[in-house]
Amino acid sequence: MSEKITRKFVDGLPKAELHVHIEGTLEPDLEFKLAKRNGIDLGVSSPDQINRSYKYGLAAFLKSYYAGMQTLITEQDFYDLTWAYLKKMAKSSVKHVELFFDPQAHTSRGISFSTVINGIHQAAVDARALGVDAQLIMCFLRDFSKESARKTLIQAKPYHEKGWILGLGLDSDEHHNPPLKFMMLFAKAKTEGYHLTMHCDPDQVDTLKHIKQALEIIEVERIDHGVNIVADPDLMDFAIQKQLGFTICPISNLYIYHDMKAKPTLELLKKGALVSFNSDDPGYMGSNYIDDNYYKFAEKYHLSREDLVKIAKNSFLSSWISNTAKKFYLKQIDDYIKLTNK
Repeated sequence: MSEKITRKFVDGLPKAELHVHIEGTLEPDLEFKLAKRNGIDLGVSSPDQINRSYKYGLAAFLKSYYAGMQTLITEQDFYDLTWAYLKKMAKSSVKHVELFFDPQAHTSRGISFSTVINGIHQAAVDARALGVDAQLIMCFLRDFSKESARKTLIQAKPYHEKGWILGLGLDSDEHHNPPLKFMMLFAKAKTEGYHLTMHCDPDQVDTLKHIKQALEIIEVERIDHGVNIVADPDLMDFAIQKQLGFTICPISNLYIYHDMKAKPTLELLKKGALVSFNSDDPGYMGSNYIDDNYYKFAEKYHLSREDLVKIAKNSFLSSWISNTAKKFYLKQIDDYIKLTNK
């Protein structure tokens, strides 16, 4: 019989986070502080009054999510947001983070690209002192135009060349915004050395077509969410053979779809897919960060310590770090298991 999972074990388990939106880590306390700093009237008198409620469904969540961004104005704001998240990760034994950011959500409201990335990058640099390696993934907003994405890729070029941006992603409202809409831009980004991933959110219109486009045409290295792939065994086998990573966010699924998507997640794990657990937008999901996703899913669906170790190892194996770094972090996990087994 497997040993019962404890929160202490989960908190100490070395892990990587590959699917978290920095804008989605904005907690009400910080939002209230930034609004006061920037002279923005939120219409509330305390952080407790900030409305983070929304109806289930991706579109309703995104409306709430984008509303929260209005308080992010200065380089210091983006630094404070990122630093607050990375400090939490240091306490959760997160050793490596590949962090999404959405520049178009800010440039479209008059904030410069440099303001956004300078603040985020400086916090990532400072987090090295905490033992957290943080890299950035720039996402296109799929409900914006191709021209907007093209301009954003141009703006990102000098920062990518400096090594500040590791990869390119695709997020936001998927309806009528398939991967093929951005095919040429992703092809260009690949030639420029970007790693590639895309959101394929659960239960969207044409979701299997979108997963197929991302895998077979765009040739992404990871799929963010992507649990609907289990409905197509041939496509699932293809993804597993390619050692494609699946960055799954159980508590995010619960908040948006009223379902952790446990059945397809467990099937992917059973088949040997590189499934990792991640927090997505924890500031909007009841402050449930990565350890909460590991622990609550394990507790509800009776995962063993061995299962969680596999998921943690998958997080490093499907990351975009060197093989040497992967071996280093995998050894940290093995050493931790030896220590906790004493």
